[in-house]
Amino acid sequence: MNYDIIVIGSGPGGYVAAIRASQLGFKTAVIEREALGGICLNWGCIPTKALLKSAQVFEYLNHAEDYGIKVDGGKVDFSAVVKRSRGVADGMSKGIQFLMKKNKIDVIMGTATVKKGGKISVKDKDGAEKEYTAKHTILATGARSRELPNLKQDGKNVIGYRQAMNLEKQPESMVVVGSGAIGVEFAYFYNAIGTKVTIVEFMDRIVPVEDEEVSKQLERSLKKAGIKIMTGSEVTAVKQSGSTNKVSVKNSKGTQELEATVVLSAVGITPNIENLGLEAVGVKTEKGHVVVDEYYKTNVDGVYAIGDIVKGQALAHVASAEGITCVEKISGMDVDPINYNNIPGCTYCSPEVASVGLTEKAAKEAGYELKIGKFPFSASGKASAAGAKDGFVKMIYDAKYGELLGAHMIGANVTEMIAEAVVARKLETTGHEILKAVHPHPTMSEAIMEATADAYGEVIHL
Repeated sequence: MNYDIIVIGSGPGGYVAAIRASQLGFKTAVIEREALGGICLNWGCIPTKALLKSAQVFEYLNHAEDYGIKVDGGKVDFSAVVKRSRGVADGMSKGIQFLMKKNKIDVIMGTATVKKGGKISVKDKDGAEKEYTAKHTILATGARSRELPNLKQDGKNVIGYRQAMNLEKQPESMVVVGSGAIGVEFAYFYNAIGTKVTIVEFMDRIVPVEDEEVSKQLERSLKKAGIKIMTGSEVTAVKQSGSTNKVSVKNSKGTQELEATVVLSAVGITPNIENLGLEAVGVKTEKGHVVVDEYYKTNVDGVYAIGDIVKGQALAHVASAEGITCVEKISGMDVDPINYNNIPGCTYCSPEVASVGLTEKAAKEAGYELKIGKFPFSASGKASAAGAKDGFVKMIYDAKYGELLGAHMIGANVTEMIAEAVVARKLETTGHEILKAVHPHPTMSEAIMEATADAYGEVIHL
């Protein structure tokens, strides 16, 4: 019952932290109240990508003639699409079970409460309690779908992301509230398989954290695909009316009423810090997040926190990096703090969106003199051959030193391309070095080189 490290939560932050701890020789346990892999593997990153792949396959069938292939109509079997997604998630969760055994990590199923003196109480599903002791406790409890006061989720008419990937029946129509990554991905999925979709966004543009040019391009692409988009708008009420919902949307034009079979609330997430015993132990929190230093130590000795419950980007890869950094620091290794200005963001709708670093607006506000280059996929041989000409790559450089300040991409497979820019920024590579690094042809990724060439007035293919 005594451990060197106990991790509470087994999502991409928790299980990665546990494995790294075991690798470093710590006696380690993970406490999980639901399923290994957390939200990401079971109800987030992985199963949503399975849904999106089904939508993409259906789109290929519908446009097969564009590629010279005749297909006698495809039909969506919604329950089979959902079943495949759940199967992918289950397989990944079983993979985490294997990794726990391989790394000799004890898995304790139940709900944890942190107590003083390094003690943790765990209540199992039958209500039985056991107590464990750890020299170091890492909180990695993740987050859940955020609820707005006027948009309470009932799991049927107003749903969150979890219900959105496990509906019994495909809805005829859907209003998606919020156009961040979650909202846009589900909007794309449901629209692609035949649901009538409207996106309502409070800000003046969709995917508002992205570069403005990317937002404009994505809005054009989604509208072209048949999605209705209402920006600068707020859902003020949802009332059930028979088999449908009346959705009141307020904007500068007044209040409009939309009808939808279901309303998806995708307005962000809320950290899971309640009922953990943090108040009794004295762990400091601020605005719903646990306060930590740059190595994830709280104000209480022996207690750490990572992932969605601390300040920073609420992304799976961030949580994993935080878990590794935290454990390596505990072990006494000399580790650098994470640079949160070099975290890639990816949205897996179609076209995909990927970015890292400063937007053009943020770079100008920071006082940089800029060299900016863009390369449209309409000028890419690979994109033309693939029938994926929507989008572009935009590279932003500091004119004085050639530092890559930001990279912003929209198009097919750009989520696979963004890593080049992340590594370039990590290595402090200059624009000229990227330009002179020979990129393979024909590929989508050579657009990074071409956009860089455009920034320096040396572009060949525009």
